Amino acid sequence: MKRILIVAGTLVLGAGAVMAQQDIAVQQDNLMRSQAKSMYGVILKMTKGEIPYNQKAVDEAIASLEADVAKIAKTFEVNPKQDVVNATYGSSPKVWQNKADFDSKIPPVQKAIAEVKGKVTDVASLKAAYTAMNDRCTDCHETYRLKLK
Repeated sequence: MKRILIVAGTLVLGAGAVMAQQDIAVQQDNLMRSQAKSMYGVILKMTKGEIPYNQKAVDEAIASLEADVAKIAKTFEVNPKQDVVNATYGSSPKVWQNKADFDSKIPPVQKAIAEVKGKVTDVASLKAAYTAMNDRCTDCHETYRLKLK
Protein backbone atom coordinates (compact mmCIF):
# COMPACT_ATOMS: atom_id res chain seq x y z
CA MET A 1 0.00 0.00 0.00
CA LYS A 2 2.85 2.37 0.85
CA ARG A 3 4.40 1.69 -2.57
CA ILE A 4 1.18 2.61 -4.31
CA LEU A 5 1.00 5.88 -2.37
CA ILE A 6 4.63 6.66 -3.12
CA VAL A 7 4.17 5.94 -6.84
CA ALA A 8 0.96 7.97 -6.94
CA GLY A 9 2.62 10.86 -5.10
CA THR A 10 5.59 10.78 -7.46
CA LEU A 11 3.28 10.84 -10.48
CA VAL A 12 1.35 13.80 -9.07
CA LEU A 13 4.57 15.71 -8.36
CA GLY A 14 5.89 14.89 -11.82
CA ALA A 15 2.67 16.04 -13.45
CA GLY A 16 2.78 19.23 -11.38
CA ALA A 17 6.33 19.94 -12.53
CA VAL A 18 5.36 19.43 -16.17
CA MET A 19 2.38 21.74 -15.75
CA ALA A 20 4.57 24.37 -14.07
CA GLN A 21 7.03 24.20 -16.97
CA GLN A 22 4.16 24.61 -19.44
CA ASP A 23 2.88 27.62 -17.45
CA ILE A 24 6.28 29.29 -17.76
CA ALA A 25 6.40 28.59 -21.49
CA VAL A 26 2.88 29.99 -21.88
CA GLN A 27 3.83 33.18 -19.98
CA GLN A 28 6.82 33.64 -22.28
CA ASP A 29 4.70 32.99 -25.37
CA ASN A 30 1.98 35.38 -24.21
CA LEU A 31 4.52 38.15 -23.66
CA MET A 32 5.91 37.73 -27.16
CA ARG A 33 2.39 37.54 -28.64
CA SER A 34 1.46 40.79 -26.91
CA GLN A 35 4.47 42.50 -28.47
CA ALA A 36 3.67 41.00 -31.87
CA LYS A 37 0.11 42.31 -31.62
CA SER A 38 1.42 45.84 -31.07
CA MET A 39 4.20 45.67 -33.67
CA TYR A 40 2.55 43.71 -36.41
CA GLY A 41 -1.16 43.83 -35.66
CA VAL A 42 -1.21 47.60 -35.24
CA ILE A 43 1.97 49.40 -36.28
CA LEU A 44 2.97 47.35 -39.34
CA LYS A 45 -0.61 47.15 -40.61
CA MET A 46 -0.87 50.95 -40.42
CA THR A 47 2.43 51.42 -42.25
CA LYS A 48 1.15 49.15 -45.03
CA GLY A 49 -2.20 50.93 -45.20
CA GLU A 50 -4.05 47.76 -44.18
CA ILE A 51 -5.73 49.68 -41.37
CA PRO A 52 -6.19 53.46 -41.17
CA TYR A 53 -3.71 55.59 -39.26
CA ASN A 54 -4.96 56.17 -35.72
CA GLN A 55 -2.81 58.22 -33.36
CA LYS A 56 -4.41 56.82 -30.22
CA ALA A 57 -3.81 53.23 -31.39
CA VAL A 58 -0.19 54.08 -32.26
CA ASP A 59 0.43 55.63 -28.85
CA GLU A 60 -1.19 52.66 -27.10
CA ALA A 61 0.85 50.16 -29.15
CA ILE A 62 4.11 51.94 -28.36
CA ALA A 63 3.20 52.17 -24.66
CA SER A 64 2.33 48.47 -24.65
CA LEU A 65 5.65 47.61 -26.30
CA GLU A 66 7.49 49.72 -23.75
CA ALA A 67 5.80 47.89 -20.86
CA ASP A 68 6.21 44.43 -22.40
CA VAL A 69 9.87 44.81 -23.32
CA ALA A 70 10.61 45.76 -19.72
CA LYS A 71 9.28 42.33 -18.68
CA ILE A 72 11.42 40.21 -21.02
CA ALA A 73 14.43 39.53 -18.77
CA LYS A 74 12.27 38.53 -15.80
CA THR A 75 9.86 36.45 -17.88
CA PHE A 76 12.74 34.55 -19.47
CA GLU A 77 14.66 33.87 -16.23
CA VAL A 78 13.58 30.23 -16.18
CA ASN A 79 14.04 27.79 -19.04
CA PRO A 80 10.78 25.83 -19.28
CA LYS A 81 12.61 23.14 -21.28
CA GLN A 82 9.54 22.75 -23.48
CA ASP A 83 7.55 24.75 -25.96
CA VAL A 84 3.94 25.79 -25.83
CA VAL A 85 1.75 23.12 -27.38
CA ASN A 86 0.94 24.00 -31.01
CA ALA A 87 3.05 27.18 -30.93
CA THR A 88 4.53 28.46 -34.18
CA TYR A 89 7.61 29.93 -32.49
CA GLY A 90 9.55 29.04 -29.39
CA SER A 91 12.64 30.06 -27.48
CA SER A 92 15.99 28.65 -28.42
CA PRO A 93 17.96 26.92 -25.66
CA LYS A 94 20.59 29.56 -26.49
CA VAL A 95 18.58 32.02 -24.36
CA TRP A 96 19.71 30.21 -21.21
CA GLN A 97 23.09 29.13 -22.54
CA ASN A 98 24.03 32.77 -23.09
CA LYS A 99 21.60 34.68 -20.86
CA ALA A 100 23.91 37.70 -20.55
CA ASP A 101 23.91 38.19 -24.32
CA PHE A 102 20.15 37.62 -24.49
CA ASP A 103 19.60 40.23 -21.78
CA SER A 104 21.98 42.63 -23.56
CA LYS A 105 19.58 42.73 -26.52
CA ILE A 106 16.82 44.30 -24.40
CA PRO A 107 18.25 47.82 -23.75
CA PRO A 108 18.64 48.62 -27.46
CA VAL A 109 14.96 47.76 -27.99
CA GLN A 110 14.02 49.94 -25.03
CA LYS A 111 16.15 52.76 -26.42
CA ALA A 112 14.53 52.49 -29.86
CA ILE A 113 11.08 52.63 -28.28
CA ALA A 114 12.04 55.62 -26.11
CA GLU A 115 13.43 57.45 -29.15
CA VAL A 116 10.17 57.16 -31.10
CA LYS A 117 7.73 57.56 -28.23
CA GLY A 118 5.77 60.79 -28.62
CA LYS A 119 7.38 61.55 -31.99
CA VAL A 120 5.12 59.57 -34.30
CA THR A 121 2.58 61.90 -35.87
CA ASP A 122 1.77 60.36 -39.25
CA VAL A 123 2.32 57.29 -41.43
CA ALA A 124 5.77 58.43 -42.58
CA SER A 125 7.09 58.85 -39.03
CA LEU A 126 5.38 55.59 -38.06
CA LYS A 127 7.25 53.76 -40.83
CA ALA A 128 10.55 55.12 -39.54
CA ALA A 129 9.62 54.19 -35.97
CA TYR A 130 8.60 50.68 -37.04
CA THR A 131 11.91 50.12 -38.81
CA ALA A 132 13.95 51.40 -35.86
CA MET A 133 12.10 49.23 -33.34
CA ASN A 134 11.78 46.14 -35.51
CA ASP A 135 15.48 46.15 -36.39
CA ARG A 136 16.32 45.93 -32.68
CA CYS A 137 13.75 43.17 -32.14
CA THR A 138 15.18 41.22 -35.05
CA ASP A 139 18.66 41.38 -33.48
CA CYS A 140 17.37 39.05 -30.78
CA HIS A 141 14.99 36.96 -32.88
CA GLU A 142 17.73 35.88 -35.28
CA THR A 143 19.59 34.11 -32.47
CA TYR A 144 17.06 33.34 -29.77
CA ARG A 145 13.77 32.50 -31.51
CA LEU A 146 13.02 29.16 -33.16
CA LYS A 147 10.42 28.47 -35.81
CA LEU A 148 8.61 25.35 -34.62
CA LYS A 149 6.15 24.89 -37.47
